[in-house]
Amino acid sequence: MSVGFYDPPVINIFHQADPAAHVFKFDPDTVFIYGSHDYNSTTASDDVGSQYDMKDYYVLTQTDISQPATVGNKILDLPDVPWAQKQLWAPDVAEKDGQYYLFFPAKDKSEDGLFRIGVALSDTPDGTFKAEPDYIEGSYSIDPAVLADDDGSYYIYFGGLWGGQLQAWTNNTYDSSQLGPNAPTTGNALGPRYAKLSEDLKSFDGEVQELVFIDQDGQQMQANSTRRFFEASSINKIGDLYYYQYSTGDSHTIEVAVGTSPQGPFVWNSTLLQPVAGWTTHESITKFKDDWLLYYADASLTHQDNLRNTKVRKLVYEDGTLSLTQPQPLQPVAKIKRTMRWAA
Repeated sequence: MSVGFYDPPVINIFHQADPAAHVFKFDPDTVFIYGSHDYNSTTASDDVGSQYDMKDYYVLTQTDISQPATVGNKILDLPDVPWAQKQLWAPDVAEKDGQYYLFFPAKDKSEDGLFRIGVALSDTPDGTFKAEPDYIEGSYSIDPAVLADDDGSYYIYFGGLWGGQLQAWTNNTYDSSQLGPNAPTTGNALGPRYAKLSEDLKSFDGEVQELVFIDQDGQQMQANSTRRFFEASSINKIGDLYYYQYSTGDSHTIEVAVGTSPQGPFVWNSTLLQPVAGWTTHESITKFKDDWLLYYADASLTHQDNLRNTKVRKLVYEDGTLSLTQPQPLQPVAKIKRTMRWAA
């Protein structure tokens, strides 16, 4: 069972996936929605996800979630990233001291085309971002998510299996033999990676570590669990607790795990979103005025898995758990044709 058409997109005429929604303190009346920019690419589908060849970023804005979003400026273009060759996938944005930092993955120009994470800066949240000349040293894989903690520290989380190449990195060492649509099926599940960011948010302050998830049985999450991490990291702090959201990929749900430290461990808490139209989705949560909002994307408008639209749902936060205000209607959906969906 999956969701056929679960409310209209925030905008029909612009295809955005992997939304990272933020409400910044300078403008509490606007939601800024960053994401990957799907388009009807003519790149042939293959088993390395070449069809997901996003090449720029735009920002959407909403001042009323009952009204269509506004498409803003192009904020970054692939030719303006010196180290990247292709595939600008799911980004995130952080603000510090009035400066805005766009964290984004792309494949580098090495022979293997490894995903790395770069950073670009702007004086405004919707202005042109200028990319740093090289990717963040020590970075790899996809789907960066940034947490600004109450003590002024910033943490970055990242990683995605299969096309996201996370399984090819063990103890921060690359193994090309592990590239491809594979991941452990026994033993402990692979976790996303995290690092504390430097004062200027342009580098890692210390070594990249693996995040640990604890399942509902009190044991470390196992690779064969339908709740194991696959991609799409997002994190919020609510009170004294940290809420980590992620996609399970090939089991198609969005899960939530809760921790008392930004460095984990995170204990599985709940399933936030059931499968949607399309192979998977990517989420973010933000508080807008008095409402907690879940932004995500699906392919219900186009029935084309690499041509998705962003959607928004209200959440309720009660007894330490985030859940949908209105239950998610489940119904059969037509299978979307695809050769192979690699994380994007």
